[in-house]
Amino acid sequence: MTAPHGTLRVAHPVSDDEPVTFRADRARLQGRLFRPGAPPRAAIVLHGATGVPQRYYRAFATWLAEQGYACLTYDYRDFGASAVGHVRVSNATMSDWGLRDQAAAQAALEAQVPDAPIWVIGHSLGGLMLPFHPGAARVSRLITVASGPVYSSDHPGMARVAAAAFWSPATRAAVRALGFVPGKLFGLGADLPRGVYTEWRRWCTTRGFYLGDIGQSLPMPDWAAMQGEMKAVAVADDGLVPPAAVWRLMQHYPEARKTQLTLRPGDHGLDRIGHIKVFSRKNSVLWPQILT
Repeated sequence: MTAPHGTLRVAHPVSDDEPVTFRADRARLQGRLFRPGAPPRAAIVLHGATGVPQRYYRAFATWLAEQGYACLTYDYRDFGASAVGHVRVSNATMSDWGLRDQAAAQAALEAQVPDAPIWVIGHSLGGLMLPFHPGAARVSRLITVASGPVYSSDHPGMARVAAAAFWSPATRAAVRALGFVPGKLFGLGADLPRGVYTEWRRWCTTRGFYLGDIGQSLPMPDWAAMQGEMKAVAVADDGLVPPAAVWRLMQHYPEARKTQLTLRPGDHGLDRIGHIKVFSRKNSVLWPQILT
């Protein structure tokens, strides 16, 4: 398969992945670095979705290394392998994850793989925050997957009902009382810090998403910093961040050279894809479309 970034390789030798630990201000984050067996074509930092641990992306990161790319996966503070103590005692916010942790992960990758172009692959939350990062200008390619400033009325059908329940006063009160989000109860799979839910709720129930927090919990972004390539990937049957919200994100990267892709299950012999399962091993048929 020929693409703007060359021909995808098959079964390229892969070095064993290795643990990586790095600091993001007061937090100590745990990641894994997947290296190809030869100098990498690019070094990719993979910023994960909210509530999705880095181990979920392992198969995809291994596949990237087989194509000749280095890839860093990691967990946000107080989550997954980066968790310290019970999530109830966490003060982490979505701003911490999207600004400080993501920026620190890129810096850690640059230190580990200093001579390769830097790419970012952002899943959901992972693609939203680059304009706030000090290293945004050093990113030569950004691929966002199911990522966009979604508003509560964007969700179709039953997804809108589920979102309304998740952001409801009753859920907010329960999270306040418990001190965290019990992930299994809400179908997330993993528990989340209360502060992450609080900001997430505010952004998703406010038109403009996080724009109202700029100058408060968020610094001033440099919208023009990322001047490389941006590929915005939407999933046709994604009820959480539908394509319209994905295309809206492209306005946040005005100087990037932009392309769009919609993944449709039927085009790839799949029954459904959805918001999370883009990176599942059983949907690996999608991966070359995302990368190229």
